[in-house]
Amino acid sequence: MIPTGLLGGSFNPAHAGHRRISLEAIGRLGLTELWWLVSPGNPLKDGSDMAPLTARLASARAMAKRSRIVPTAIEARLGTRYTADTLRKLQRRFPNRSFIWIMGADNLAQFHLWRDWRKIARAMPIAVIARPGYDALAQNAPAMGWLRRYVRRANHVKGWTNWSPPALVLLRFRPDPTSATRVRALKPDWPSSLKTNGLRDHLSRRALL
Repeated sequence: MIPTGLLGGSFNPAHAGHRRISLEAIGRLGLTELWWLVSPGNPLKDGSDMAPLTARLASARAMAKRSRIVPTAIEARLGTRYTADTLRKLQRRFPNRSFIWIMGADNLAQFHLWRDWRKIARAMPIAVIARPGYDALAQNAPAMGWLRRYVRRANHVKGWTNWSPPALVLLRFRPDPTSATRVRALKPDWPSSLKTNGLRDHLSRRALL
């Protein structure tokens, strides 16, 4: 079984902060690969300032170069809108991989709003990455009332492939102030600076075989 991380997001655009926490997660979790699931659209976000998916995927590819990070628009190819549906299909199509879902503390704070969030927690282990300003909200989030009993110790994290979900681990890395909002403010025309190559990638092709 190939240990594989899954990090979903808009990547609007992908930036150095995404890359740094991903490389940290790869090391801490002992991952062979970490897939960036570039979302067609987040049901919980206003999409008015969202760049086209092709541009966001191109920014992710540029940021992931020379690493074990694999950007993909596989959700668009699978036709899934909600994370629970995506994870179910990925597990079905890639039975030779052990997956762990990776998300920031800001997402844990609103995890109870996600469709079928308990199914997500039961599908695979979850690694939550601390984010300045969100840790207290995450610890007191409604979902943590249910998840708290399943929290694992961070010093045992390399053994996550043997955990039976639900299982959640909290990881702390050096804070990174980079944000997509700030990148967009500094360079509002960023999509036009990228060469886009469509949505095809090897993961999408394999998933649809």
